[in-house]
Amino acid sequence: MGSTEDLDYPQIIVQYSSGFLISKVMFTACELGVFDLLLESGKPLSSDAIAARLSASTMGMERLLDACVGLKLLAVEMTQEGAFYRNTEISNIYLTKSSPKSQYHIMMYYSNTVYLCWHYLADAVREGRNQYERAFGVSSKDPFGAMYRSDEEMLKFMAGQNSVWSICGRDVLAAFDLSPFTQIYDLGGGGGALAQECVSLYPNSTVTIYDLPKVVQVVKEQFVSPEERQIAFHEGDFFNNSIPEAELYILSKILHDWDDDKCKQLLAKVYKACKPGGGVLLVESLLNEDKSGPVETQLYSMNMLVQTEGKERTAAEYSKLLEAAGFGVIQVKRTGKLYDAVLGRK
Repeated sequence: MGSTEDLDYPQIIVQYSSGFLISKVMFTACELGVFDLLLESGKPLSSDAIAARLSASTMGMERLLDACVGLKLLAVEMTQEGAFYRNTEISNIYLTKSSPKSQYHIMMYYSNTVYLCWHYLADAVREGRNQYERAFGVSSKDPFGAMYRSDEEMLKFMAGQNSVWSICGRDVLAAFDLSPFTQIYDLGGGGGALAQECVSLYPNSTVTIYDLPKVVQVVKEQFVSPEERQIAFHEGDFFNNSIPEAELYILSKILHDWDDDKCKQLLAKVYKACKPGGGVLLVESLLNEDKSGPVETQLYSMNMLVQTEGKERTAAEYSKLLEAAGFGVIQVKRTGKLYDAVLGRK
């Protein structure tokens, strides 16, 4: 890194202060269907044609398209007839609904739900609690009651989480060799995408998704086919109901929702249920030990403040929670991607 004289501080401040503009341009292009239309058309289209097909103003659409070009989400071809726009490879892969790696659903969840909570970030910092009450007029005492405040919101959240695992799931499941574990419980398994990745990667395993009854019902109806014989379901609240015996428990993005006491309570129940020689796999975004980064994880921790009761943690902090519950031989693998893996053995 260069000296402080090399840094253009005014430019950095401008970039940071306008960061939300960038995300909102991408969210809006997704929501209006720009990337889907250009994929389906199979050829570049003019701003007039795109605006007409998407029932938008020509002036507004042209500005949106040009902003997407600046962000490398679209490419533009100048011809005698005018400007014609097409998707870039990254947009075709990650921003169109039909792509197997589509991030459309998590984009919409951030745009329509998370964004509103972040509007009250200053209040969250002052008060040290989530902001569902201000953002949506619902009680903040039960984060998942607020998060699942309607069937539509629950479906959006589950679809969003599934889209994350479509690009990160295999990385965390392959961080350790999980093939010795054939009986697996995915606690809070939500939309089932991680369970599906697991049985694909480890074909000798069976995975039971343990989640709230209304979540399980939606998963069965919307996300996991009845033909998927290696995936089973268990309805319950793992804080208040028993946890069945298994060889391995997966807690993916679960502990970061809760404070240390709740985490210890859950891990103690998991340890008691776990078969000897079994273990627990934590899938979380790990902070550096000095909490200096990664910046994505620091921002996720801010999101935990505005949306949950928890926080992101260091590997040492997760190891300490596992040790308090009785787990030993704790291993940590950083994947270099969004989420990392911590394995504790009984």
